[in-house]
Amino acid sequence: MKTPTFKRPRLLIVGCGDVGMRLLPLLSRHFRVFATTSQPARCAALRAAGAVPLVVDLDRPATLRRLDGLAPWVVHLAPPPADGVLDTRTRNLSAVLPAGGRVVYISTTGVYGDCGGALFDESRPVAPRNARALRRVDAERSLRSWARRAGATLSILRVPGIYGADRLPLKRLQQGTPALIEADDVYTNHIHADDLAAIIVQALYRALPNRTYHAVDDSDMKMAHYFDVVADAFQLPRPPRLPRATLQQVVSPALLSFMSESRRLLNGRIKRELRVRLRYPTVAATLRSM
Repeated sequence: MKTPTFKRPRLLIVGCGDVGMRLLPLLSRHFRVFATTSQPARCAALRAAGAVPLVVDLDRPATLRRLDGLAPWVVHLAPPPADGVLDTRTRNLSAVLPAGGRVVYISTTGVYGDCGGALFDESRPVAPRNARALRRVDAERSLRSWARRAGATLSILRVPGIYGADRLPLKRLQQGTPALIEADDVYTNHIHADDLAAIIVQALYRALPNRTYHAVDDSDMKMAHYFDVVADAFQLPRPPRLPRATLQQVVSPALLSFMSESRRLLNGRIKRELRVRLRYPTVAATLRSM
């Protein structure tokens, strides 16, 4: 039974995009949910999904004043700015986060940089290799500093490539973008968007204070194999494979950066501490069922 509105605690979703919309039906029964967007046109969709929409701009601190003291529970999904090595948006947000509150921040596995295909848990130090990852590390550090000052509980979910029925590299496959040969290929990690939403809910209730978690599934696969599995599932041609020296001449620097970092992340902590049961444990099994 749905808890009456006046009794429900308040929860704020900062940056309510695709994952946030998947979160709303999981949270709205027990929380009065507020959701931010920078696009006024999205307010109707947020309201229809059960949230109270708030138009704010994380790049303009003055617009964040209405968030000050609004909700003791916060899910921070907003991405950093596109440029620089600092996440100025998270720094701006930290000024209005609640003292003694509980925040779940969605970071990225890219903070580890290239690990040469190593298999590791959350104890591994971060080693960002590009500005995109540096911004995420800055966000994590800014939030840890805020949590210490505010006596608050912070949980960080480091998230890999998010996929789902509408989040697959079909356009890339249709365009015939090449992948790496086996000898040069990198290990990649994945999580289904619905599983990520469920992990966030578990983190809100069960995460230990100031704890980091790998929000990844059980897949153990290289990037080209992932593309092959998607291609086979949708009856598309598998991508051609090229040596790294050749491939770097034909793909964008941004794409090449994703194809230059190899790592395999253990997910035992989300299963032990958050009691997560993955609905989509591996990419291959999920795609076979589509």
